[in-house]
Amino acid sequence: MTNAPPLSVRRLLPDDLGLMTTMLNLFGDIFGEEDIYRGAQPSPDYLRNLLGGDYFIALVAIDEGTLVGGLAAYELRKFERERSEIYIYDLAVAEAHRRRGIATALIEELKTVAAARGAYVIFVQADQGDDPAIALYSKLGEREDVLHFDIAVE
Repeated sequence: MTNAPPLSVRRLLPDDLGLMTTMLNLFGDIFGEEDIYRGAQPSPDYLRNLLGGDYFIALVAIDEGTLVGGLAAYELRKFERERSEIYIYDLAVAEAHRRRGIATALIEELKTVAAARGAYVIFVQADQGDDPAIALYSKLGEREDVLHFDIAVE
């Protein structure tokens, strides 16, 4: 029998550098993009500033002492009204822990953070063909069909 607590979801703070690195590594593994998430990870100072800033939100799900899911989001302050939107940039759950409500728990915690910040909506993109993500997001919100464009800086 283990003494580790059951599943918990919490926001990362500036001193949670180890958990932030673990979340980055998890994203790299799950998305098959190790070079992006592991290749040139930010310095501890950069991560502390990011986690302590007012526009980035990192949430983790920990099950029996192991990080099994993570969510990275950005707050986008609006100009037309005094409110903001929250954009889920990345969300992933370790394969062995899927279909247990962990992604939903991460989003529910994000809803609490968003409400405290005065946000009026949370939005997320899903790739065509990513049926599990589309099913999750359809369960939690309204679907909008939009086009996404990447515009190169150089």
